[in-house]
Amino acid sequence: MLANFKTIQSYGSSEIIIKKSRFIGHAKPVESEEEAAQFIEAIKKEHKTATHNCSAYVVGDRDQIQKQSDDGEPSGTAGKPILEVIKHQGLKNIAIVVTRYYGGIMLGAGGLIRAYTDGAVVGIEAAQPVYKVNHQRVMIEVDYTWYGKIENELRNQGMLLGDIDFTDKVTVNCFPLAGAADAFINWATDFTQGQGMIIAGENEYVVHKNLPG
Repeated sequence: MLANFKTIQSYGSSEIIIKKSRFIGHAKPVESEEEAAQFIEAIKKEHKTATHNCSAYVVGDRDQIQKQSDDGEPSGTAGKPILEVIKHQGLKNIAIVVTRYYGGIMLGAGGLIRAYTDGAVVGIEAAQPVYKVNHQRVMIEVDYTWYGKIENELRNQGMLLGDIDFTDKVTVNCFPLAGAADAFINWATDFTQGQGMIIAGENEYVVHKNLPG
């Protein structure tokens, strides 16, 4: 897993008008090339009367899958600008479709590149860029007598907390950064004076609006 990467939070779309042509930017987070292709086809179906539905996507931890489509626009004026926006913003696992309804005025190659660039940008903004950061789940199981002390200390530290389970004991789900998990486990063991059960869980991506730290 990567330490972190930038993507978008959810599907979003926004529209701009350029010389009477409507450009609608649609952006969606995707986990696979198949999901990206399905999203593009769904937009094409929804906007089947549009003049063009141009697209691009980037998938994979190393951006290993990159594809683009001009969908009938002059070569290099639509899909490539959309892909360049994705790469310039450093986004991963994202698919974008920019739908165009022609308004009767020719834009020229330079105008098309700017229009599809702007369409991609507004779609991304509508989908809310976020960071996914690699955290490790660490569960701290303690007696009820320890709960108040440890919760207060964790909140003072600014530790990211998940669910707190109350059974015969209390289990606090903590999410330190993956690279700091071992140090956190050592701290928790010392803090509870060895009376707590510290369980290292799986690594998980957690959504942040900004990179922590």
